[in-house]
Amino acid sequence: MQLSPLQSRLAASVIASCLLLVIYLFLFSPPFALAAELAGISVDNDARDWTYDDAQDAAEPLEVSDPRRPTYEPGFALFDRSIIGRQAGVASPLADNELTTSNLAPGITNIYVFSESSVTSRAAQNLNEPLELRRGLNESGESAADIPNEAIDPDSELVRRQSSKTLWISANTCQQPWPLSTDQPTVEPPQLVLYVSTSADNTSPGPLQSNDTQRVIPFNDGAVMFNISLDGDVYMSITAPTVSAQLFDITREYNFNLVASTEQYYYSYDNQTKADLVWTDSDAGAALLQTNNLTSSPDQQITTMPYVLFAHNQNDSAISGMRNSYCGLSLHAQIRNLDDGSSGAVTMGLKQGGDRNLTRQQFYVSGLNASSKYVGILARPPGKAVQKRQDDSSSVGGGVVFQPVPFETKPNGACTVIFNLTLCDQTQYAVPGNQDLFPNVAALAAFYENYTQTMWDNFDKVLQQVPCNTSSTAQYSLARNCDDCKIAYKNWLCSVAIPRCEDFSTPPREGVYLHERNIAAPFPNGSMVDPELLKLRGDDKAFSSSRNPAIDETVQPGPYKELLPCDNVCYELVRSCPASMGFACPRDKSMYGYTTSYGRQNIDGSLSCNYPGAAHFPGAASTLSISRYGLAGALGILLISTILL
Repeated sequence: MQLSPLQSRLAASVIASCLLLVIYLFLFSPPFALAAELAGISVDNDARDWTYDDAQDAAEPLEVSDPRRPTYEPGFALFDRSIIGRQAGVASPLADNELTTSNLAPGITNIYVFSESSVTSRAAQNLNEPLELRRGLNESGESAADIPNEAIDPDSELVRRQSSKTLWISANTCQQPWPLSTDQPTVEPPQLVLYVSTSADNTSPGPLQSNDTQRVIPFNDGAVMFNISLDGDVYMSITAPTVSAQLFDITREYNFNLVASTEQYYYSYDNQTKADLVWTDSDAGAALLQTNNLTSSPDQQITTMPYVLFAHNQNDSAISGMRNSYCGLSLHAQIRNLDDGSSGAVTMGLKQGGDRNLTRQQFYVSGLNASSKYVGILARPPGKAVQKRQDDSSSVGGGVVFQPVPFETKPNGACTVIFNLTLCDQTQYAVPGNQDLFPNVAALAAFYENYTQTMWDNFDKVLQQVPCNTSSTAQYSLARNCDDCKIAYKNWLCSVAIPRCEDFSTPPREGVYLHERNIAAPFPNGSMVDPELLKLRGDDKAFSSSRNPAIDETVQPGPYKELLPCDNVCYELVRSCPASMGFACPRDKSMYGYTTSYGRQNIDGSLSCNYPGAAHFPGAASTLSISRYGLAGALGILLISTILL
């Protein structure tokens, strides 16, 4: 059979292809493994055959099935782990914004890890996160930025943007070993220590690791703060130091709270900024403290009190070593919020008032010891803002402990702190009182309130006879009006009719205008003042009685010293009210009237005389400017001649 030319060419091609296939199989035959060959694997492989040499193989990607990557490490119960490689202490995982509480015996270390993936995975699920282009061109050469959103493959071209985050680490000491002896109040237990590492070579930071791969941050008075960029997993530990058994009860372990947050510190302390707390005044068993203005305009409203107050006797060592710890103060301060959420011996409230009608927070601390020194520590409690910030934007956020403010109580005497008066809304200090006749502070405040209101009503009737609502040329003054007169009279009335009281035993202080009052009356215990003083001053009415006769008649406080009102309150009254009212002030340093009625404000702003809004804390006196706010006050038209004498 003879093939056609086309068939001949086809047959030749098939034969040539078959010959090439045979040659290929002969020269390049692939090895086919048999199951029997697996029996030849040695079990004596050295452990280093399983290691990964970064220097030699860094450019060689390892597959999941690569035999050089160990996926299993055997653990043998009969052998110590040091034989096969000691495993570091197991690190407990930390969740974002989650409070972790732990006990820690002296010399022990607890290890924790904050995984970056716990944050990035959560952000990837947030559909509100913006998208970021990771590859400039797709396979077709088009810019991904020009592709419609509906055509984007989220698994290939675009991924969720992972902005650089900061991890805020904070911890508080809640409990620590107690000193065995109370005779050494200055001896404090050693502080806990925080260790932080981001190195893969140090996943168990602590005192046994090299400081080249970790940061060491000792606690400061029971608190620690540290922040670090969250570029990978963060390892941390807290170590309890060794404690002397001769000085401390070592059976009492350390206890601490730890929080790692990507938003802000959960616990913090501020030892740099001056505390926003002012000691206003105190008596033998209570003290009044307040914040500075919380608002900048009368229209701003505050419905939730932002602060809490801790108070502690300076001679008590219970909070030594934990003064910066909100947790420690909450458990060990003598005056603190109770476990049921109540404020205990602290009565808190928001008060709006003053010339600018701004809001402050007040703290009335009761249950104190007479003639004692205390510290008041203002704090902002940690709220839900850290955990639920996106749900509660109005919350105050992380907690802050501020610098302590010292204050002290008076001896048992004639002075009682009053506050929250209606007319005299800036009167908040110790006044002449009597625990037997006025055991209730509210009753004593009501007495002064009723008296000043009566004087104010008399003044208001006289002022109504003055043409106030008239043209400026017809008014009594081109510089002042009736509103100015009302403010000046109110300030004068409250400063003079409600004397600021100091205990009779208070020693004289340079530049402070303290005047002895009611020296002819007996003390609450029935004793009398020094007979020599009675012989010298007993017949002088400015010393033998109060400047307000109703005080001696109704309150009967006994001997006390009055912090005299500032002379500006009188001068401002004369400048602001019509001359027809007949107001007048004694001349400066005159032997009649001035030295027993008024004092002068010190240039440094310290409390040398009394004026509306004045506080006992020296630095707080500058919160109100005498020249700017017109510090004036009055007793009343009917009693003005009596007051000035």
